[in-house]
Amino acid sequence: MGTAQSREDHITDSDDYESEEEEEQKSEDEDQYDDAEDNYKPPQTASSNPNSKTLESSVDDVDARLKALKLKYGSSSSSSSASAAQGQNAVKLYLHVGGNTPKAKWIVSEKTAYSFIKTSNVDGDGDYDDDGRMDREGEWVLKVGSKVRARVSTDLQLKMFGDQRRVDFVSKGVWALKFYTDEQYRRFVTEFQDYLFENVYGVKATEENKVKVYGKEFLGWVKPEAADDSAWDYEDSEKSPKSATPVRPSHDLMEEFEEAANGGVQSLTLGALDNSYLVNENGVQFYRNFNHGIHGKGVCAKFDTGGSSLGKSTPKKALLMRAETNMLLMSPFKEGKPQANGLQQLDIETGKIVTEWKFQKDGTDITMRDITNDTKGSQLDPSESTFLGLDDNRLCQWDMRDRAGMVQNIANANSPVLHWTQGHQFSRGTNFQCFATTGDGSIVVGGLEGKIRLYSKTSMRQAKTAFPGLGSPITHIDVTYDGKWVLGTTDTYLVLICTLFTDKDGTTKTGFSGRAGNKIPAPRLLKLTPLDSHLAGTDNTFQRGHFSWVTENGKQERHLVATVGKFSVVWDFQQVKNSAHDCYRNQQGLKSCYCYKILLKDESIVESRFMHDNYGTNSPEAPLVVATPMKVSSISLSGKR
Repeated sequence: MGTAQSREDHITDSDDYESEEEEEQKSEDEDQYDDAEDNYKPPQTASSNPNSKTLESSVDDVDARLKALKLKYGSSSSSSSASAAQGQNAVKLYLHVGGNTPKAKWIVSEKTAYSFIKTSNVDGDGDYDDDGRMDREGEWVLKVGSKVRARVSTDLQLKMFGDQRRVDFVSKGVWALKFYTDEQYRRFVTEFQDYLFENVYGVKATEENKVKVYGKEFLGWVKPEAADDSAWDYEDSEKSPKSATPVRPSHDLMEEFEEAANGGVQSLTLGALDNSYLVNENGVQFYRNFNHGIHGKGVCAKFDTGGSSLGKSTPKKALLMRAETNMLLMSPFKEGKPQANGLQQLDIETGKIVTEWKFQKDGTDITMRDITNDTKGSQLDPSESTFLGLDDNRLCQWDMRDRAGMVQNIANANSPVLHWTQGHQFSRGTNFQCFATTGDGSIVVGGLEGKIRLYSKTSMRQAKTAFPGLGSPITHIDVTYDGKWVLGTTDTYLVLICTLFTDKDGTTKTGFSGRAGNKIPAPRLLKLTPLDSHLAGTDNTFQRGHFSWVTENGKQERHLVATVGKFSVVWDFQQVKNSAHDCYRNQQGLKSCYCYKILLKDESIVESRFMHDNYGTNSPEAPLVVATPMKVSSISLSGKR
């Protein structure tokens, strides 16, 4: 458990860092040169003291140490380094070693130069075609000396340090580039962002092409530095100050307890009332809600999918309804595909599947890839009989009652069919992936191309506002209860969008209720540092970003949480919204926030979610529940320990 700030060092321009070759030689000769090692004190890192800068040694000390280790300076490498340093693309390349241990440090890998190369041979060494001409097709690649060759993409997790003329990134390790001048640094960042745009959209990053991609209404996304950020600092004057209490630095993630989860956990479903649930390959496990987390009740509602016509795989989606007395379970019809052709209805009180429902429209079986409640709090409504469905090109509402408005007679219905009450089947091009609802029933939908569409509660046919994509598919989406903020999840970052704007009459609205035009501010990105991204492991994609959970007008969500491999990552919502936050200094392009807390588990996390605000009365926040395939943990956010 820790924060992003505790994992980064301050790289200076001094040459007191070991070279990569020195590090390898030191490891080999460690036993022979103990005396030399005893006389050397490694630099203090930020991981041991977040507020300290790395201690510096003199060049003479480094020379003496190199001689003690019997290392020779290579004349050819020195000559090439000096030559590279004279070029406009000259850089120092550093490699981070030691992970997150006390011995972690940066070592000089090369004094070299970087270049951007456009090639179809992204992973290879050759950049020329069979005729010996430079390959001008393919994609842009970043090449740094002999050590780094990587496609220009968000996978690099590039982080900028303008005050240090430095960028960090991930490519089979964690690297840093230090530039000799401010002009070199700014040129590199501009080139990287332009080539990233070209790799994503297939066109050069001209002003004209950017307007074509993002639209005239979203010029703030083209030039974030010129955008009006005042909406980010908007606070409703009627809101209680207690509802947006910032988290102090002393607040930490404290694990209350952990329980075995009987294995194979597929999803976590939290209730706002008495119970929460884990769905695994055996059935639905029941847990009791408390102010400090959830406890297993030793009850499991088992389901047999062997005779089901709706697929034989374990349900991947569970939805509570009717004052949390019923649960809808959706299983993929084909393994490896998200779509389902129906769902099962579980009676919580009896623990039994009471019926199976099929998705049909005009007498024809159809599929759904996702379902959700009509509103963010409608699962608490005992009379709720409708819910929303989403497929690649469908957005609709389903009703479990018949056309006359009466609940279907389950006992007499051979194959009950859900009634398509309203919605729209789009002809092509929507590529819907995920959706969520606000407190009043407005709908936000994330798409494969990265677009985020806002639909009012009165129409599913045409979006009131459609945000352009940033090039990465939206894999999960959430929205605040009041609809003012949207959180989209991509593989490499979270995108946070403010939907507020002021119309021509001076009234503040959200993009769900009116067409915002060019009045919507630029989004902000929530990212991991390159080091944390690397430490998260091979399965280091962002999954299921959520706001903390409120279902009452006037209350404000306080945190955001997402899972990345074995990490559960928590951001302070008010800090992210603060335009004066330190993270945003010296950045070019869209603002990115790297201030977060991390909870580390010993296996990949299935899902992390905050409990309902009802259970946060004695703490800065309701408990965080973290589910892995084998365990479930309850985490408190407290500064009292």
